[in-house]
Amino acid sequence: MIEARDLHKAFGRLKAVDGISFCARDSQITGLLGPNGAGKTTTLRMLYTLMSPDHGQVLVDGIDAAVDPLGVRRELGVLPDARGLYKRLSARENVDYFGRLHGLPEDVLASRREALIEALDMADIADRRTEGFSQGQRVKTAIARALVHDPRNVILDEPTNGLDVMATRALRRFMLHLKDEGRCVLFSSHIMQEVAALCDRIVVIAHGRVVADETPDALRLQTGEANLEDAFVKVIGSEEGLAA
Repeated sequence: MIEARDLHKAFGRLKAVDGISFCARDSQITGLLGPNGAGKTTTLRMLYTLMSPDHGQVLVDGIDAAVDPLGVRRELGVLPDARGLYKRLSARENVDYFGRLHGLPEDVLASRREALIEALDMADIADRRTEGFSQGQRVKTAIARALVHDPRNVILDEPTNGLDVMATRALRRFMLHLKDEGRCVLFSSHIMQEVAALCDRIVVIAHGRVVADETPDALRLQTGEANLEDAFVKVIGSEEGLAA
C-alpha cells in the first residue's frame, strides 16, 4: 500500500503540490489523473523518494520514506517518466544490473529475470543492445528492470505513452496480472479509455490538490456524466472555476 499524507512541494513561489493526500491499496489499480502542470509527476517523484516533500509524509507498506528511504525503495518498483536505459547494455544486462543493485543472489536474479522476459514477451530482444529499441521495447525493458526484485508496490508514470495498439494491449494485460498477484499498482495516464478499463480507483489532481478520489462509477455518479472523460473534464472545470 502506498500512502500520501498532506504532501507539499514548492519551487520558489510556485506551489507544485499543495496538500495532497490519498491511498493506493493492494490488489487494486489506482489511476492518478490531472491536466499538465497539475502536480502528478512531482507527486510521483516524492512517492518514490526522488524528491523530498517540504511537508507531509510518504508511507509504503507502513515504512516512512523520510525515516527509511532505502526501505521504501526496496518495496517499490518504478517506471519513471524518463526510462533511463543503459544503451550499451542488452535488455537482459539492464535487468541484471538492477537486480544486483538490489543485492539479489545470482540464482534468484536469473529466475526472476527469465520469468519477466517470458511474461513481457521479450525473448526476441533480451540479448540485443537497447540502443535503437522501439518505444515499446524500451518500456518492456524498463518494467522488467523495475520488477526484478519482486516489489509489492508498483508505480508507472504514463506507461503506454508512445506505444502502438498491440504493445498497449499487452501492457494493460500485464498490469491486470500484477493486480491479480495482490500488488498495489499506481499509474498516471492521460488516456481515459485506459483508465476506464483498468482502474479500481481514480485520484484526480488539479492545481496541486486532490479534487476527486473515487471509483470510476462513483466519479460518474458524482458528476452526473455517463462518460468518464466527461466526468474528468467536469471535475477539472469545477476546480478551474474555484481557482479563478
